[in-house]
Amino acid sequence: MQFSYNWLKTQADPNLSAEAFAHLLTMSGLEVEEAETAAPAFNNVVVAEVKTVEKHPDADRLNITQVDAGTGELIQIVCGAPNVRAGVKVPCALPGAVLPGNFKIKPTKMRGQASNGMLCSTNELGLPDDGVDGLHILSADAPVGQNIRDYLDLDDTVFTLKITPNRADCLSIKGLAREVAALTQCANTPVAIQAAAVTSSKKQPVRIDAPADCGRFLSRVIEGVNARAASPAWMQQRLARSGVRSISALVDIGNYVMLELGQPMHVFDADKLTGSIIVRRAAAGETLACLNEKTVTLADNTLLIADEAGALSMAGMMGGEASAVTDDTQNIVLEAAWFAPEVIAGKARQYGFGSDSSFRFERGVDFALQRDAIERATELVLQICGGAAGEVVEAVGQLPERGRVAVRTERVQKLMGVPVDEVRMESILQALGLAPQKTDGGLEATAPSFRFDIEIEADLIEEIARVYGYENIPDNHTAGCLNMLPLPETRRNRFAVYSHMAARGYQEVVSYAFVNEQWEQDFAANIQPIRLQNPLAAQYSVMRSTLIGGLVEILQNNLNRKQNRVRVFEIARVFSKDADGAFVQNERIGGLAYGSAVPEQWGEKARAVDFYDVKGDIESLLAGKNAVFVKAEHPALHPGRTAEIHIDGHSVGFVGELHPQWLQKYDLPQAPLVFEIDMDAVLGREKTVYRPVSKFQPARRDLAFVLPENTSHDQLLAALRAVRSKLVQEIAVFDVYRGSGLPEGMKSIAVKVVLQDAEATLTDEAVEPVVQALVEAAAAVGAKLR
Repeated sequence: MQFSYNWLKTQADPNLSAEAFAHLLTMSGLEVEEAETAAPAFNNVVVAEVKTVEKHPDADRLNITQVDAGTGELIQIVCGAPNVRAGVKVPCALPGAVLPGNFKIKPTKMRGQASNGMLCSTNELGLPDDGVDGLHILSADAPVGQNIRDYLDLDDTVFTLKITPNRADCLSIKGLAREVAALTQCANTPVAIQAAAVTSSKKQPVRIDAPADCGRFLSRVIEGVNARAASPAWMQQRLARSGVRSISALVDIGNYVMLELGQPMHVFDADKLTGSIIVRRAAAGETLACLNEKTVTLADNTLLIADEAGALSMAGMMGGEASAVTDDTQNIVLEAAWFAPEVIAGKARQYGFGSDSSFRFERGVDFALQRDAIERATELVLQICGGAAGEVVEAVGQLPERGRVAVRTERVQKLMGVPVDEVRMESILQALGLAPQKTDGGLEATAPSFRFDIEIEADLIEEIARVYGYENIPDNHTAGCLNMLPLPETRRNRFAVYSHMAARGYQEVVSYAFVNEQWEQDFAANIQPIRLQNPLAAQYSVMRSTLIGGLVEILQNNLNRKQNRVRVFEIARVFSKDADGAFVQNERIGGLAYGSAVPEQWGEKARAVDFYDVKGDIESLLAGKNAVFVKAEHPALHPGRTAEIHIDGHSVGFVGELHPQWLQKYDLPQAPLVFEIDMDAVLGREKTVYRPVSKFQPARRDLAFVLPENTSHDQLLAALRAVRSKLVQEIAVFDVYRGSGLPEGMKSIAVKVVLQDAEATLTDEAVEPVVQALVEAAAAVGAKLR
């Protein structure tokens, strides 16, 4: 929201400097993003009238002018502007003036002729471009000799506010004046609005076919307008300082009323309408050529303003080209309506364009404002463009109901921490238009038609606190004791996981839980993801069921910035539905490794990171859990280089190399390794159990087994570990052999078995039965001693 401070002062003057006023607004919740003067600093520039113009005798493009600048005598100034002529009034920089850019004006000679000043354009004064090639032509009634800064109100300050979505009531001068009056107790004098005299019998019938979407619609015909009339300078100036470009008088009036009162307006060419105006939902596939030169195909969730011949405009968003006013328009229809915020919300993203009207309607416009707005617009049309006004026609649908909200005095004082008396609370709520009434123990207020955010007690407490002033609440330092929460011995500290991953060379990342729907199909084969009803953007339309998409996007961003070795991890939630359709969110840790296995160095040759590097990282993360890696398939991963991670027979995650087809699609030069594991599996751990250290020497037996190629070493180790003996301390593979001396389709796996007794020295008689049991267990998976 951009506005002129001087315009605001016409309704509520807080008598504060621009800096103090900006601070006041920000501390009350209306953040000031920017505050700048209407024009850069310059001095000694006045209103002057050109009396005579003669051609320069020695220069074709220069003229010699005699100028009255209010000094008591004519001043000769040489001017090269093409639009200089006798009788016009223009800004004149007198000798000694300093213009923007530290450009100093002093008497000089131009081609032999004296020039004692400079006639100025908007560019030379640092003003917005007026589209004129040459001097800035002022109004004929401009007082000669007056300081141009005073005449053009150039010492004004233009504020830009960052209005939060709940404060749509402050998107107008009227709303800001009401707010400023409440904050400073200054007088609030809104514009007096008088009903126009009805001098035309013409009416524009209105029908609402979507009463839940349109609560009120007013129309008024004005005949015989002069559409070519120019907008007055004061209106153009206020529009420009509000960031709105002047287009034509009729359009400018609609924009002006919107900025002044907060009610978006629209003007139709009455001669282009057929029958009644109808407010209805669009038919699917219906089209409309809009004022922004775009033709849109409308969805059936879009509210339309139509006549009996077809669509006229998108309600609350954009007018249609076919019914727009032009310079030849003679009869107009003014529209002022209230549309439900939920029917306008999201349409700007849906259609790829918005407007100042949609910005206001989707946040909530005062539903009692429409008649004032149409009367104010009528007043301005008659004043600027002339014409005869007809009777206002009103159609009413379903309007919001305003409830009463109670607030307890004791609760206010407890939350604010200061003893605010009830009289002060009542005066604050009264100033905000909330009509408070006393009750036992507090007050009861009614949310006015312009406040859609007053629903519960906390809303009223917030209003009292911010108007009372957050800076007036004492900054008392509090002290207290915090109790540490117990961490079970069977639960790992989650911060230890972050530290562990960082120690393994991974960096933490955070990505959006909202993802591109295509990612879900590519990386999770999820064709029915959880869709958002109102996504922030098309690429954030569904909830993720895997972390892979976000990790791959982060990898792409790093590669685009020439970072060729990437190790990242993320701990976050993923979202899915169970068999009953209920939403489920599980926390997982996902990781990605790309590039060389180790940083570039002299001590080790460069090689690409591979499955076993990442497998080692996972085994380190899951140390002590006897994680088993089982060959598997996953839609995101290479079919021959993928494994599921099992703990106690349950799948807790997966690891593998990204599928070649996704390398091509996502333009990755090398395959990254990715993994994803349930955080419950990572954080859980066995309770520590004390075991005495044996004083006796261990014994080692090496067993070489011949077994089929399709039998994995995990199957062999599982069979061996199934032998229960207190002597067996460790079983591990130390060699794999394929080649001559073995039958075709067979391989040899050598296993070391470490045995130790805590109570006695081992003997062959004690060891051999255990070894024999291991050999017999291996036979169950087709393994024989070599």
